[in-house]
Amino acid sequence: MSRALQEAVHPESPADARTDGQATPEVRRREGADPRRWRALAVTQLAAFMVLLDVSIVNVALPSVERDLAVSAMTAQWVISGYGLAVGLVLVPAGRLGDSLGRRRMFLIALSAFVLSSALTGAAPSADLLIAARLVQGVTGGMLIPQNSGLIQELFQGAERGRAFGILGSTIGLATAAGPVIGGLILGIPGPDAWRWVFYVNVPIGVTALLLAARLLPATTRAGWRGIDLDLLGSLLLGGGVLALLIPVVDAADGGLSRLWWLWVVGALLLALLFSWWETRTAGRGRQPLLDPRLRNTPGYIAGSVIGLVYFIGFTGIWLVLALFLQDGLGYSPLRSGLSVTPFAIGVAASAVIAGRLVPRFGRWLTLCGLTAMVVGLLTTAMLLRHTAAGAAQWVIIGPLLVAGLGGGMVTSPNITLTLENVPVRMAGAAGGALQTVQRIGAAIGTATLATIFYHVLNQTGHDYQAAVSDALLGTCAFMLLSLLIALGEVIWRRLHVGVGLAARPGL
Repeated sequence: MSRALQEAVHPESPADARTDGQATPEVRRREGADPRRWRALAVTQLAAFMVLLDVSIVNVALPSVERDLAVSAMTAQWVISGYGLAVGLVLVPAGRLGDSLGRRRMFLIALSAFVLSSALTGAAPSADLLIAARLVQGVTGGMLIPQNSGLIQELFQGAERGRAFGILGSTIGLATAAGPVIGGLILGIPGPDAWRWVFYVNVPIGVTALLLAARLLPATTRAGWRGIDLDLLGSLLLGGGVLALLIPVVDAADGGLSRLWWLWVVGALLLALLFSWWETRTAGRGRQPLLDPRLRNTPGYIAGSVIGLVYFIGFTGIWLVLALFLQDGLGYSPLRSGLSVTPFAIGVAASAVIAGRLVPRFGRWLTLCGLTAMVVGLLTTAMLLRHTAAGAAQWVIIGPLLVAGLGGGMVTSPNITLTLENVPVRMAGAAGGALQTVQRIGAAIGTATLATIFYHVLNQTGHDYQAAVSDALLGTCAFMLLSLLIALGEVIWRRLHVGVGLAARPGL
């Protein structure tokens, strides 16, 4: 068996890492690691996929929810936005709880609550109860997500940690891209209220993941409930800042961007001044802050977080505007609408895992290549949808969406790895939660921004759906270009400020 094939089939095998009969330090770390770590990782990724899928899968079901519950588009939008809002509010405190209580315990609690809230969401008899259940589901999902990155920090070391983060990044990208496809397949189920199965499907998957997690996830010794120092004021400041940033975009369909813009100023002040000051003061007094200020000095963390923010602003809203165009504009069924964007999901699946394994060799250059492919693919899609006859739209976008998907797989997976690989284990949960919070803020802003562009152009052009979707996708391209410039700036900065020896390493 070749070395490459042996490593792919048995990632924990030390055979390829020995020299002259002596085990290298990397092998000694592997031999002391939990032998169930790769199976444990698979279970956590199943749960993460389920939680993140619920961010995008509902996009394709939204028209059905509007019809079956007889609600306006603005009300139905809260089914999507409320979930993202709740997730974003609890990510960092939940990560900190995992650091204190033990990630296995937090994972099992959060997963159990997510399964229960998914069942309640599917059974909701009215729009108000559906939105309320989605908020609860978002809270439980936000409790679960940061435990994934924390468990990777605990279970893996060295090159294995990079591969594990690559798999996590692949899960995030694939879950977001596959949502419309899976949602379309579920909505193809005959019978009334098929959209409810978008939520019910989490129950059997979640129960399976829960049983496997109880068996495979390692227990860790932590301080327990009495030893929690959650930094309550820091949690309130962070939650208030995130809430102030998200409310205007969550309420965008009802004029929130123009009425509530001042909340962005409040949010910026809370996060950039008060929260930052309080966390620095807390750390200086020898107490445990919610988000350790030393993360600012962790290589790659700030740059990766900003790249993730801008990328998710452009990325997440794509599926909503395409669903609106294909279903409302062209009259496609939810299934046909979901299948129309399958090429993107295939591209992400094909490139994400490979890109995760190439991070140690190419570093940030993978992000640059991926963002370039995203811009090319989405720009081509925008132009083709503007000028192609409606009947051929489904077919002409196959190639461009595949190119964009291949690029997307090279962005999310490597960026997760590069952002978190140098974070100390004691900060892993909070750091992973903060990164996901930034991405959720970007997703909420992006969904609202692209939907606003879509509806504005639609109203201004007398319901020209082709112009509306094209302009919305051009807005996506603008955010992708901005993210590309930030990534390029990081590469240039490293070459100028890092020592000659480091600057010569691949990926810097």
